Amino acid sequence: MTNLKTALTSIAVAGSLAAVSSPAFARDTISIVGSSTVYPFATVVAERFGTNTDFNTPKLESTGSGGGMKLFCQGLGTQHPDITNASRRMKASEFDLCVGNGVKDITEFRIGSDGIVVASSKDAENLDITLEQLFLALGKKVPSKDDPSKLVKNPNKTWSDVDASLPNVAIRVMGPPPTSGTRDSFNELALQAGCEDLPAVADMSEGDMESVCQSIREDGVFIEAGENDNLIVQKLIDDDGMYGVFGYSFFEENSDRLQTATLNGMVPTADAIAADEYPVARSLFFYVKKAHVGVIPGIAEYTETFVSPQAMGPNGYLKDVGLIVPPRAALRELQMKAANMPNLTKEELM
Repeated sequence: MTNLKTALTSIAVAGSLAAVSSPAFARDTISIVGSSTVYPFATVVAERFGTNTDFNTPKLESTGSGGGMKLFCQGLGTQHPDITNASRRMKASEFDLCVGNGVKDITEFRIGSDGIVVASSKDAENLDITLEQLFLALGKKVPSKDDPSKLVKNPNKTWSDVDASLPNVAIRVMGPPPTSGTRDSFNELALQAGCEDLPAVADMSEGDMESVCQSIREDGVFIEAGENDNLIVQKLIDDDGMYGVFGYSFFEENSDRLQTATLNGMVPTADAIAADEYPVARSLFFYVKKAHVGVIPGIAEYTETFVSPQAMGPNGYLKDVGLIVPPRAALRELQMKAANMPNLTKEELM
């Protein structure tokens, strides 16, 4: 009876997908979009999955977390992605977009941790700064030096303009665009954390404070580099006057050529990030569209592969490529999720 119910459910789901798909879009390869930070980890899993199983190697696109959510939430059907990666949690507004377009059953997987670093060439003057100083360097509006209770257009041209203890070097920072989850996390965990205790914003509403504290200057000091973090790494290597914002895993891959700033007195390390001690640590996720499971071949199996001990265990291959993997108990919970695919609820995102 159980097998019959499963078969009937699969037929019903396939029928609903057929109603919103056309034969021109039929495919037998998993489609994955989303975060540039999660992309290298997902790529390793996808390549091994394609090599070690009878399924096709999934197709991955690095669209940024926000861009991936928009694509994922556009609807059901094989013209839409099956999985989206994210370097921050799905927003309640994105959940509403999904539900409004018929994507009602979603399973969330928190796959590990990463930190956001401010890096530079080893030939550059390294930074030892607070999050407040970082905001004063990059915020669109900052407190006036004449009257700290008022906000003015950011006048700081050099790091020493922010604080005399910092290098007398022009502020030039390359980082991700607004569609990136890394940008979302940087704005919240670094800039807002460095801004929210300033007298000029102390009495603001939550919304106004967020608007001020998460707004980056637009006068050329902060340079958006697209979704490819490797481009930022290469620019830092070529230009010792530039600083870059990206995930810790990209720094680790290039630690022979790059150095990281000390933020609030702490140098980023894998242990500090995993313990949430590093001030700009964040979680990484992927989201599965359950209506596509059993219709697009291999989704369930890919998910199980991603959260397997071989991939995400303490000695797994994802740790070898820079993912800060979850502890054993959390990994077991992920494996149970992969087996049962529980639905994410909006309340969990609030």
